[in-house]
Amino acid sequence: MIRLEKLFQTMVERKASDLFLRAGAPPYFRIDGRLQPLEGQQLSKDEVMAISDFLLATDAQKVHFAKNLDIDLVYAQQGLGRFRVNIFSQRSTPSIVARYVSNNVLAFEELNLPADLLAQFCQEPRGLVLVCGPAGSGKSTAIASMINYINQTKSKHIVTIEDPIEFLFKDVKSLINQRELGIDFFSYPSALRYVTQQSPDIIYIGTIRDVDTMHAAISSAELGALVFSTFHTVNSIQAVERIVNFFPPHLHIEVRLQLSLLLKGVVSLRLIPRKDGQGRIPACESMVVTPTIARLIREGNITQIQSFIDEGQLFGMQSFKQSLVGLVQQGLVEEEEARQLADSKDEFNLELRGIRRTMR
Repeated sequence: MIRLEKLFQTMVERKASDLFLRAGAPPYFRIDGRLQPLEGQQLSKDEVMAISDFLLATDAQKVHFAKNLDIDLVYAQQGLGRFRVNIFSQRSTPSIVARYVSNNVLAFEELNLPADLLAQFCQEPRGLVLVCGPAGSGKSTAIASMINYINQTKSKHIVTIEDPIEFLFKDVKSLINQRELGIDFFSYPSALRYVTQQSPDIIYIGTIRDVDTMHAAISSAELGALVFSTFHTVNSIQAVERIVNFFPPHLHIEVRLQLSLLLKGVVSLRLIPRKDGQGRIPACESMVVTPTIARLIREGNITQIQSFIDEGQLFGMQSFKQSLVGLVQQGLVEEEEARQLADSKDEFNLELRGIRRTMR
């Protein structure tokens, strides 16, 4: 479809992360986190429905959308790249949001991620590593970079379980099998039920949304795999609390014990506009599960973990406020932009002045 191809071309040229299409409105691009309309290009209902019909390329996709009024899929445009697309019903008319998925998987350093720490997580023989953050914060990109690092450096069997498949990998040193919901399996728990019989070294679960998937992820790590996944939480402490609260109260002690033994670390991301206007850069909180943090998880003293993150630079840890202050001091982001993104503006201000609370 010519109109859609031109929109995707413009999206890539403008370095937009997302494209929004809705009847009665112009196309919108999300550029550096902010929405910008394509002036003078209002879409009609017929145009949006035609684009929707074009993207729903198979009978199975058409049936799924008719039944659920919501669908995720991937569209590939030759010479341009891949786009993760969600089509949903809005006032009885399809609306479309597309996210650009780059063909190139960048290295940790190119993404301004903590390279030594992520490489350390990739060296783990087994366990659970989570990358957290709100939608559009770069979680999938960070995981792709980790898979690529392993693929370039180790001979491993990697199995990805995704909805839908985003980044495509070619075998280098590792063997990579990529599975997609609705095509290669019918639910995350069912896929994870059998994945341990496929002799995986690394398992990537696209996202964990329910207790069954979380239980299966923990079980896979217990059986000897290194499990990567993304999680929609704002920081490390909330990630641990949410995992525990997935389960009924009578299982909380058991789950905390499992996490204390299996969780290797949590990386939480937030994207912030660069000062030079050249895109966005991640602020990154990193938690490494040291023996002390493992004990706090096991004992249920999860809120105390923050102090150890603040003081854990020796282990590669840093808090969001430390990351944000570092970006300001390096001249990469505006001070006020960083302050608005901080969990606590007061603590950010103290950190910027070099004043820290100490552990008790």
